[in-house]
Amino acid sequence: MCGINGIASINPVAERNWLSKGLEVIAHRGPDDKGEWWSEDGRVGLGHRRLSILDLSPFAGQPMHDSAGNLTITFNGEIYNYLELRTELSLKGYNFQSNSDTEVLMASYAAWGENCLTRLNGMFAFAIFNRNEQRIFLARDRAGEKPLFYSLSNDTLRFASELKALLTDPKSPRYIDTDSLDCYLKMGFIPGDRCLLKGYNKLSPAHAMTYSIQSGAINVWRYWSPPDFHKEHVVEANYESELLGELEALLEDAVGKQLMADVPIGVLLSGGVDSSIITALSARHSKVRTFTIGFPGHGTMDETSHARLIAEHFNTEHTELMAEPKAAADIITFLAHQFDEPMSDTSMIPTWMVSSLVSKYCKVVLGGDGGDELFGGYPHYNRLLFLKKYSSLIPNIVRHYIAKGAAELIPEVMTKKNIRSWIMLFNTDFENDMPLITSHFDIKTRNKLMGNFPTYTPQAEKIFNAYVPSQTDLIQRITRMDFATYLVDDILVKVDRASMLNSLEVRAPFLDFKVMEFAFGQVPGHLKVTINARKILLKRLATKLLPPDFDLKRKQGFSIPLNNWLQKGPVRDMFWDILGAPEVFFDKATTQELLSNQDRGFNNGERLFALVQFELWRRHYGASIP
Repeated sequence: MCGINGIASINPVAERNWLSKGLEVIAHRGPDDKGEWWSEDGRVGLGHRRLSILDLSPFAGQPMHDSAGNLTITFNGEIYNYLELRTELSLKGYNFQSNSDTEVLMASYAAWGENCLTRLNGMFAFAIFNRNEQRIFLARDRAGEKPLFYSLSNDTLRFASELKALLTDPKSPRYIDTDSLDCYLKMGFIPGDRCLLKGYNKLSPAHAMTYSIQSGAINVWRYWSPPDFHKEHVVEANYESELLGELEALLEDAVGKQLMADVPIGVLLSGGVDSSIITALSARHSKVRTFTIGFPGHGTMDETSHARLIAEHFNTEHTELMAEPKAAADIITFLAHQFDEPMSDTSMIPTWMVSSLVSKYCKVVLGGDGGDELFGGYPHYNRLLFLKKYSSLIPNIVRHYIAKGAAELIPEVMTKKNIRSWIMLFNTDFENDMPLITSHFDIKTRNKLMGNFPTYTPQAEKIFNAYVPSQTDLIQRITRMDFATYLVDDILVKVDRASMLNSLEVRAPFLDFKVMEFAFGQVPGHLKVTINARKILLKRLATKLLPPDFDLKRKQGFSIPLNNWLQKGPVRDMFWDILGAPEVFFDKATTQELLSNQDRGFNNGERLFALVQFELWRRHYGASIP
């Protein structure tokens, strides 16, 4: 795991200092070493920060060059099938000077060109400069585990693992893209290739791009998509038992590949289904070290007893670490400055705390990310199936007025427990639409918040709808939607930034591309979710692998007691000060209404957190609307 940055231009680059400065601000991604390389003509520069995981020797340092001097690579991530590829390439006559996956990746490109992407099993973001072709090739892994930001202006491409590395150039523009801000206020994150700052983009997952330093031409394309579901399999005899066996084999293979490292490795064991399955399969390969984080005094948030059951059953080397958020206000400010874009997900705080504690023991850990999206783990999946079934019994006109009444009569800033949003879903076309569950601010409230900017026009609903998959099955549609948006732009961003801030690599066996293709292409919706059950196929695997007294029904999210913190104390004081300051970006009357209703007992904590995160981020980076 590492951090990368670089530049490619049709003209020699005169000012090079920003590349070195960019490497410094992402030093947390790779504290073990750094490297910088410039082409002889000064038109291409590549930077790298190294977190040594495979082949700890200097031979694996980056940027790395091939023996012919034609290719130069800077690479962030892991190629889990690099040994298989190395064997195949050796038979083709390629010789290797290191034992790293970086050299195998570069040789794969030399052998198969851009089609090498179809052979890679891993998480990655990389750039390869091809001197002969005078162009640079960049790509990002299928699920989007590793980030890659870029900007293109004045015939110059700049890119980096984190946006802050690009912003070290004092000439970098800092203007807010209002459409992306609108998405943030609606969804809690910025989706797809969008960026909150104008002139910047994210390379989307499963996408690649090339840039020519001769013509300045850029080409971006998708190289992988989740497969369509093959309905014909469902009628086959023993289909369900065959699925269960294939799932176990695929996950065991993924876990085995991801346990490879030349540094200490462990498993993040929360005590839930996903991480417990990963622990069970890891124990088949070697003696496993597991880590559980406890939150003393926070009731159901403390899952140490559930994790201990799994650790004892599989005889792991188990460590329980206690998290005490004594300076929560400072952590919130720190994370707002370090995350490249603001995020409304409060679980960024415990994720950072977990990473901080575990990084003292390991450089690499396996986690359970992806299980919910692939196999149907979120509670709203059940609820949507329930609404689909029973709303069909109500005439359309009645459903319309029920939803309209909820929107008009229940003020959003006074909503408790998201009841308003669920009532409004009665008007959903469950055969084609994709309801947005985690909606922070509706159009009316967003217009009020952005009242200081007369040119603002809400666009989030239109942007969201453009991502809706075409599948007719509701579960297939919603899990694919969550995989393409919420997983990528919330969960994986949170995990990457929080872990890499602590120089910790987190791997996700569920996001092995063979597991992903299996989940989307072969598992029918009814083996993922019904009105009364979730993660059906995965829990059947858990029943096979885990101890009989394991609680399969428990679903505990990674959360913090935010609303308790907002009753009194330093977090409350910080929120009130930031949103009440004269320079606050949003309409002050609306923010004051949110604050007042929070004091009256309404659950506006996450909405307030979203606004505070944006304010802290905006002030730190000096962002504004032109």
